[in-house]
Amino acid sequence: MYRLPNAITIARILLVPVFVIAFALPGTTWRLVAFAVFCLAGLSDALDGLAARRLNAGSDFGRMLDPIADKVLVAVALMMLVAEGSVRQFTEFNWDPNLSSLLRLVPALIILSREILVSGLREFLAETRVKIRVTAVAKLKTTIQMIAIGAMILGPIADQYIPGATYFAYAALWVAAALTVYTGVAYFNEGSKHIRPQHAPGDA
Repeated sequence: MYRLPNAITIARILLVPVFVIAFALPGTTWRLVAFAVFCLAGLSDALDGLAARRLNAGSDFGRMLDPIADKVLVAVALMMLVAEGSVRQFTEFNWDPNLSSLLRLVPALIILSREILVSGLREFLAETRVKIRVTAVAKLKTTIQMIAIGAMILGPIADQYIPGATYFAYAALWVAAALTVYTGVAYFNEGSKHIRPQHAPGDA
C-alpha cells in the first residue's frame, strides 16, 4: 500500500476535491487552476504505471485502486461540465428543449455507463482469475477522452484566443464516446467467453 505507485494513485484521488473546488469558483484564474489540477491528475495515471514497471513495485492494492481513481476523476469532471452547462451551446434546439437537455448528457452517459459495465465485468472475471488485457484502442480512447475533457474545462478561456476551440473539444468528446462503445462491446465479448452457464442438479 505504501509503495510509490500507490502513493501516486492515492494523490490522484485526493486531487479530485481540489479540482471540484477550483472548477466551482468563478474567475479565469480558478478555471486555469482547475485545468492544471486535472492535467496533473491525468498525468499521474501514466506516472504510477511507469513507476510500477520501473521499480517492479506493482501490487494487488494498486491494480485495484488505479482504475477506481481513473473513473472517479473522469466521472466527477464530466458531472461538473454537465452541471455547468459547458456543452449547452452545441445542443440547443428551440423546437424541442427536452431533446437539447438529453443530448447534453449523451456523451457523459455513454462514457460512465461503459465504465460501470467494464468494472462489473472485471470484478466478475477476477473471481475466475481471468484478466482482460488493455487494447491499443482502449488506450487511444482514454487519451482522447482526457484531452477532450481537459479542452472543455479550458474551453471558455481558449475560445478567446482560438475561436472554435470548444467545438473541437466537444467533437473530441463524441469521438471518445464512440470509442467507448466500441471498446466496451469488445471487452464484453471477450469476457463473455469465460462465462460458463450454471447447470441445475441432475443436468447432463
